[in-house]
Amino acid sequence: MKLKKISALLSVGALAAVSLLSGCGSTGEDGTSSSSNTSSENATYKIGLCQTVQHDALDAATNGFQDKLKEKLGDDVSFDLQNAAGDSATCATIVNQFVSSNVDLIFANATAALQAASAATDQIPVVATSITDYATALDISDWTGTTGRNITGSSDLAPLEDQAAMLQELLPDAQNIGLVYCSSESNSKYQVDIVQSELEALGYTCTQYSFADSNDIVSVITSACDASDALYIPTDNTAAANTEIINNVALPAGVPIIAGEEGICEGCGIATLSIDYYSLGEKAGEMAYEILVNGADPATMEIEYADGLTKKYVPDRCEELGITVPEDYTAITAEAE
Repeated sequence: MKLKKISALLSVGALAAVSLLSGCGSTGEDGTSSSSNTSSENATYKIGLCQTVQHDALDAATNGFQDKLKEKLGDDVSFDLQNAAGDSATCATIVNQFVSSNVDLIFANATAALQAASAATDQIPVVATSITDYATALDISDWTGTTGRNITGSSDLAPLEDQAAMLQELLPDAQNIGLVYCSSESNSKYQVDIVQSELEALGYTCTQYSFADSNDIVSVITSACDASDALYIPTDNTAAANTEIINNVALPAGVPIIAGEEGICEGCGIATLSIDYYSLGEKAGEMAYEILVNGADPATMEIEYADGLTKKYVPDRCEELGITVPEDYTAITAEAE
C-alpha cells in the first residue's frame, strides 16, 4: 500500500495536545509524550526529532544522534525532541509541526516516526534510525540499498539466521517456538517471518502470536507460553516498552525468550545478539552532518548497518530456567527483573 501524504491541516485539538508538550524536559516515566529543546535558539541548523516510544534502545539511539551532531557542530545545531509515546497519530502530529516550522532536518527514530515523516514531507531531509528494513517500512518494492527519496538512515537489522541459530544453541531440546510481535509494527512482522523460515529449516515447529497494542500483551503471551517451549521476540518497540509485563507471564511459566535486542533481553529474555543503539544513532548523526553541511543527497545515501554484534545473556534468568550458556556469551550485568 502506497503511503499518502498526511494533511498539514491538523485539528486544533491535535495541535494543542502536542504544543502542551513543549515545556517538558524529558519523557515521563509513564511513557507520555514530551519535548526538550537544546542548544542556542539562534543555531544555524534546527532539527526536529521524533521518537516513536520511550525505551532504552531508542533512547540510546537518540542520544547517539544528538551527541554526534553536538560534537561536530557545537552550538550551531538545536534540537526539538518529542516522544510520541507509542502512538502513530501523535507521530504524524509531531512531524507535521516540524514541517510547519520548516526545520532543516527531521530525525525519525523507529518505524512509526519514519512513516509519519515520509507522509508529511518530500522536501525536508529525513534521517531515520532503529529501522529493521527500510523497504518494508516505506513500501519500496525494488529495493537497491537507497530509498530514492528525501530519506536515509541507519538500520538495526541483526543477522536473523544467527538469532535462530542462537535459539538452537541454547535450547536444543525445544520443539515448539512461539514468535511474538506487535501487529501494527511492519518491521516486526518482517523479522518473525524470516526467523520462522530459519527455525523451520532447523526442524522447529513455529507459531506466530501477535498483539495489537499493550492492552492484549498479557493474553497473547499467556497463550504463546501455554503452547510453546520457547519464545522469540524481535526488535519490537511495543514489546520493548512492556518487558516487565512479558516477564511476569513468561518467567513463572518457565518459558525462555530469545530477544532481538538487548533492552528486551534484559527485561524479559535469556539471550540476544546485541546491537549498540548508541553507535547506531551516531551513524545517523554522521549522515545528518553530511546532508546539512556537505550537501549530501539522502536519496542516494546507502542505508548503514550496525558494526559488530555480541552474544549476550542474562545470568540470573538463565540460572532460574536451568539454561547453560557457552563461554563466548557476555553477561548483561544490570538487574534483569
